[in-house]
Amino acid sequence: MESQESLLKELSNHVVDMDEEMAVETAQRYIDGHFDAYEGIDKGLAAGMERAGQLYEEEEYYIPELLMCSDAMYAGMDILTPHLKADASKDKHKVVMGVVEGDTHDIGKNLVKIMLETAGFEVVDLGRDVPPEDFVAKALEIGAEIIGLSTLMTTTMENMERVVQILAEKGQTQIQVMVGGGPISSGFARKIGAHYSRNASRAVEMAKSLVGEVVPC
Repeated sequence: MESQESLLKELSNHVVDMDEEMAVETAQRYIDGHFDAYEGIDKGLAAGMERAGQLYEEEEYYIPELLMCSDAMYAGMDILTPHLKADASKDKHKVVMGVVEGDTHDIGKNLVKIMLETAGFEVVDLGRDVPPEDFVAKALEIGAEIIGLSTLMTTTMENMERVVQILAEKGQTQIQVMVGGGPISSGFARKIGAHYSRNASRAVEMAKSLVGEVVPC
């Protein structure tokens, strides 16, 4: 029988290799082995996408390659997602998230959304190219505790800061802001008064801590 570790490595490699067909085949073998679907996404497919992101930052991959990697990731996720064991908590914490205005790259945002929902959060996804005011308006409308902001472009980072500023102007500083994406750093997050997560699994841990849930060590 194949080990979970070897299958996770294969899933990661298929994403980096942009191989949709093998991502699907390996994901099915992973499920047939009765391994945890969440770990398959987190430590397999998402880990591969993180490696692809690093190659993009190192200019070994460009946007076309990154998109093909994401296609392979999504192909594998189509197999794994139906097997996720969602947290059935009665009172779900609400999160508003999206890609900030000026950017349409939503690979990371989509992954974080799925993992937050699996962890028991109620997520309202505003999509791509979202104005700062819309994040705040929707958060206030639904009573969200967290706003999640994503970007892959340095030119749109100021729109993340604008969301924090609008919250302060409205006296709504109890709403926490999480930021992530290729050009984002923990230093930038601290500077604007937000919280930074470098990948999807860390984003879930952070979201849980922000709403007062205990995160396992």
